Amino acid sequence: MSYRWDFTPVLANAPLLAEGLVNTLKVTGVSLACGLAIGLALALMRLSRHRLASWPAGFVIEVFRTTPPLVQLFWFFFALPLIVGIEMTPFLAACVTFSIQSAAFFAEVFRAGIQSIERGQWDGARALGMGWGQAMRRIILPQAIKRMLPALTNRAIEIFKMSTLASAVAYVELLQQGKLIASLNFNPIEAYTTVAVIFFLLLWPLVQLTYVMERRLKRDE
Repeated sequence: MSYRWDFTPVLANAPLLAEGLVNTLKVTGVSLACGLAIGLALALMRLSRHRLASWPAGFVIEVFRTTPPLVQLFWFFFALPLIVGIEMTPFLAACVTFSIQSAAFFAEVFRAGIQSIERGQWDGARALGMGWGQAMRRIILPQAIKRMLPALTNRAIEIFKMSTLASAVAYVELLQQGKLIASLNFNPIEAYTTVAVIFFLLLWPLVQLTYVMERRLKRDE
């Protein structure tokens, strides 16, 4: 028995998918921006010679790198409100979870990128009278970020895909809307295929961009 594909109900509910996509982009954008900022801070703390800075940063990085993001999401959504007495909306829980989870990975990318800069760059900065902060901001980070771009872009792609986990706490993102359409019209094949195609069309150019950046970095070495 052959299956007859029918995307008519999916197209009729295109506004629902558009709303879900906008919400997906929101949580992705917030998580990416916060993850980069927190990740850089964690990386600098971990590179510090002071144990009071490096140890807590290392602990946070290892915890969030080695525990499943879905478990982290459930913890922030269900457990944290019981501890601190603050209500967590699905959007806030998703942003907090994905920001810190991604920050743990960004921190290692930043740390590796900073450590890859030759020692002579630091010596040259000191010879120019720059302090540690100035050298990091003006000389080290600009060079390191160039080397880190492929890894950072890959992580941004992972955040976008990871946003689908937010549907587990009823956040109305793209996958959640796909589930709704599938349940209303009894067409899971068409609904989930459409969601997958949307993700592919949005992420494929970014994947190709990472390949281009990797090839350019190899040529510059």
